[in-house]
Amino acid sequence: MLPYLPLKVSFADMGGIESIRKTVTAQMEEGFKAGIFKAPDLTGIIKERVQIPTRDGASLGGVVYRPESGVKGPLLVFYHGGGFVSGFPETFEPEAELLTKELGVTVLGVAYRVAPENIFPTAVNDAVDSLKWQPLGADPSKGFIVAGSSAGGNLAAGAARNSIDSNLSPPLTGVFLNVPLLVHPTAVPEKFKPHYNSEEEFKDGMILDRRGMQDSSLIVADAYQWDPTSKEASPLLWPKGSKPHPPTYIQVCGADPLRDDGLIYESILREEGVPTRLDVYPGLPHGSLNFMPMLSQSKKALVDVKDGVQWILNQKA
Repeated sequence: MLPYLPLKVSFADMGGIESIRKTVTAQMEEGFKAGIFKAPDLTGIIKERVQIPTRDGASLGGVVYRPESGVKGPLLVFYHGGGFVSGFPETFEPEAELLTKELGVTVLGVAYRVAPENIFPTAVNDAVDSLKWQPLGADPSKGFIVAGSSAGGNLAAGAARNSIDSNLSPPLTGVFLNVPLLVHPTAVPEKFKPHYNSEEEFKDGMILDRRGMQDSSLIVADAYQWDPTSKEASPLLWPKGSKPHPPTYIQVCGADPLRDDGLIYESILREEGVPTRLDVYPGLPHGSLNFMPMLSQSKKALVDVKDGVQWILNQKA
């Protein structure tokens, strides 16, 4: 058993929201002590804390990574995972280091408000509002990408669709979704049900299982209090619009209950004529890029993030 993260674990076993937050943080700390997680080398990168205004007068924390050179590059806005109840923007720091150093991207990680203190649709609104705030060091005309992982992928997909409908200016030029949650299991449209099997197939999966997703009162089902049939909660249900959707890059783990969320969503976008890129990592459970960085597929996925973002930027060129 790994010292920092049991390979068989459910959020439902952690004993409550505060326990989940403390447990995840403690496991990350153990990983750093054991040398499994390594702090990114931010040499040549300016990292700064920022505050992002919201529609209801609140202020969201955020962290910006931008090139020390001062050259303004593309902007990528990222929403972290954590089941809508935990998480922090620094989970994307290895990717931010790579994107900032090698592609000149300015990365904004958003600390959106989480449940149960803030229920649906607060996090959705925070995601939409944060796209309207521009950090120093970015030039969205060179590229403007919204990104997210897991629950954050849910927010990124919804914010992207909202930005299209609301004519966000400057417009998004790309979307990056890592192991995204895109539809509640009870709201899967009939025509997709034959292809929606991973939630059942990996109901007892590593890291994320069915109890942690819905049977437990700890996570999405009760804490977030979402409406499964709402397009803001389940972006896969968003009706096709008359305006073009930005090119989209999706990463999917093969042993993830959310595997089919990403696969179905990619097929929907492709049928709409949206340029898509899809990477699948066979045998990897949910969240392995963050929690199991020593695996060869996790290392590949990190490099693929850079290649996927470069692909999005090339679509604009």
